[in-house]
Amino acid sequence: MKLRVLIADDHVLFREGLRALLVKDPDIEVVAEAGDGYTAVRLAEELLPDVIMMDLTMPEMNGIEATRQIVGNNWNVRVLMLSMESERSFVVAALKAGANGYLLKDSAFAEVTTAIRAIAAGEPYLSPKVANLVIKEFMERGKDDEKQNRRMLTERESEVLKMIADGLSTKEISIAFNVSSKTIDSQRNSIMKKLDLYSIAKLTKYAIRKGISTL
Repeated sequence: MKLRVLIADDHVLFREGLRALLVKDPDIEVVAEAGDGYTAVRLAEELLPDVIMMDLTMPEMNGIEATRQIVGNNWNVRVLMLSMESERSFVVAALKAGANGYLLKDSAFAEVTTAIRAIAAGEPYLSPKVANLVIKEFMERGKDDEKQNRRMLTERESEVLKMIADGLSTKEISIAFNVSSKTIDSQRNSIMKKLDLYSIAKLTKYAIRKGISTL
């Protein structure tokens, strides 16, 4: 069975060029075209295509809002966002709206069909350039979050966290620091709140992952 595709883009030449390429693929059928978001939403409801190739910026209703409405109506239609924009903010906005993939318009045609097949099969798809950007920013944000979390903990709390991860009991930790068990309980609760981790197991995993404990 052919994959039924709807092309939504306000540039006629782009739509016609994309259609001309897609019809050469024996597994793909272009069922309709839309020049704005409103038309895309209406045709999505009428035709229920497998995939909508949705331009990010269109008149009347942009691709993000159109995607939000289509996904919100639970029509089981998958959306592949098309754009020249590779900035993270656009990608995140599209994915939050419910898009299943994000494809840059300067991609090779082979990548277009790969993306269509991927999201039709239930797999997300991001153009490599976009994926690299998202991964890079995610990793950098992760490092910043780690530094922030480590700064949030006092030196004593970090030491207590290490001992917790090393398997020491509250009594053993209190003896090591020559304080009451109640004090250690209070510090443990403070650590949990700061890290938003509310079990010994989660604290232990965090400590190992961050190199606080080598257990």
